[in-house]
Amino acid sequence: MIEIAQFEEIAQIRMSRVIDGVPIYWVSAYLMDGLLIDTGCDYTAEELAPYLDDKRLDAVINTHFHEDHIGCNHIIKDRFNVDIYAHPESIPLIGKDAFLYPYQETVWGYPVPSEVKPIPKQIRTNHFIFEVVETPGHSVGHVALLEKEKGWCFSGDIFSRENLKFIRPEENMSKTIQSMKKLLDFKTERLVLFTSVGKIVEDGRAALEGCIDYLEDLSMKVKNLKGKGYTVGEIVQDIFGGEHNFSQITNGQYTTENLVRSVLKI
Repeated sequence: MIEIAQFEEIAQIRMSRVIDGVPIYWVSAYLMDGLLIDTGCDYTAEELAPYLDDKRLDAVINTHFHEDHIGCNHIIKDRFNVDIYAHPESIPLIGKDAFLYPYQETVWGYPVPSEVKPIPKQIRTNHFIFEVVETPGHSVGHVALLEKEKGWCFSGDIFSRENLKFIRPEENMSKTIQSMKKLLDFKTERLVLFTSVGKIVEDGRAALEGCIDYLEDLSMKVKNLKGKGYTVGEIVQDIFGGEHNFSQITNGQYTTENLVRSVLKI
């Protein structure tokens, strides 16, 4: 299933696999002035491509290598013969078969490996200039795109919500905070976040600041309890009331324990 919403000159393309008539998890791509940012998952690839048939498409960006961001790469490459770009650390991961846990296969499906090029430091379209910002933390090889004149920030998965409750084991909250601060350093009149989870956050500056404050405060609380001799499991229980149910849904990948272990290192 795909749904289209318009925000200023940007088409937001929300995509989700549907099971028993119910969309199970929305991801978003964004199209403006011939530039497509991310391509969704494998399950929606055959819907995204026809939507693009009558649109101008000059280039594609993958914000990172995860399967819900690269699923239509191969079809777009074959169908439209346009270049796809990603961070150099993402390129080999996009170009090989992915390892997925059962929940990932169910929700997003296996992406077909695709050939992408190293992303330049700046992307120019007919009407806009996008600065490419390295934003590791959620994953290696993650980038955000910032159009300073418009105040648009296509933030990928570096920001999803202000009060995180669970993360994957490879996520690094120290680097995530550094990446969010890097975006805040751009002195734009406004900062609108276009997130991969489908939220368009018009006061993006406040959202990023709120997330940073939350993580830094959480880090202090966690370190305080650790200093008193609490185990990680006891810290999860004390602060969050126990492990989040996403742990079971995601085969132990998205957990509160991962979040606690990561903020201990801030």
